Amino acid sequence: MHVAITGASVGIGEALARAFAAKGAVLSLVARRKDRLDAIARELSGRAFLHQADLSLPERATDWIAPAEKELGPIDVLVNNAGVQNIEPTELAAVDAGEMLLRLNVLTPLRLTRAVLPGMIARRNGAIVDIASMAAITPMPGMYYYNASKGALANASEGLRGELRGTGVHVVTVYPGPVDTDMGRKGYEKYEPTLTSKLSPVGTADELARLVVRAVERKKARIVYPRSYGVALWFPRIARWVTSRFSPPIKQLQG
Repeated sequence: MHVAITGASVGIGEALARAFAAKGAVLSLVARRKDRLDAIARELSGRAFLHQADLSLPERATDWIAPAEKELGPIDVLVNNAGVQNIEPTELAAVDAGEMLLRLNVLTPLRLTRAVLPGMIARRNGAIVDIASMAAITPMPGMYYYNASKGALANASEGLRGELRGTGVHVVTVYPGPVDTDMGRKGYEKYEPTLTSKLSPVGTADELARLVVRAVERKKARIVYPRSYGVALWFPRIARWVTSRFSPPIKQLQG
């Protein structure tokens, strides 16, 4: 099984690389940090294709696919994981940074999916895994561009699943809540500490990666993690009210 993972050098992407490698997959790992890719490849057993790329440039986002498939064969599983998160008061948000976020978090995964999908359909086999966010269901204050990006990706992913019914290609939409990664910790530090935030469940990248691998194997439609956040899927209006009412204030707004 050839698994391609974007944003594979840190956090959830790195954990996904380890989890799929443990299942015997050959890996195409794509990220900006070549040193981290090299380190992960040395650690993992099996074959790996490494590609250093700035995926915030959608027009170049697919450059690695042809050489990866030449070396390892057709991509069986595409994991759209690469992304960034900006947390700041919307009226102070840098427009250029926000639009870069939209390119990386939305346009690039759409391009990558469009590139690999014809082959998967022709082979009647394949999986697309989109790492969205709970922000797609319960948008957080201070995440203007991030909320928009994850909402767009999640809706594209959910719609594509229905479109591909009967083709042999399935789509897994992943809704992570708080996960203990560098990006998650940096995001947490942008908010004032409150009792609510301190009591909120926080997951691990390794456990999420294990759930993603299982979802691909069992053809599950979606993952919400930590599991306690799953209630938001069934009662989104209530979840949005709770998020709006009890979200901690952004530190930059204080004083």
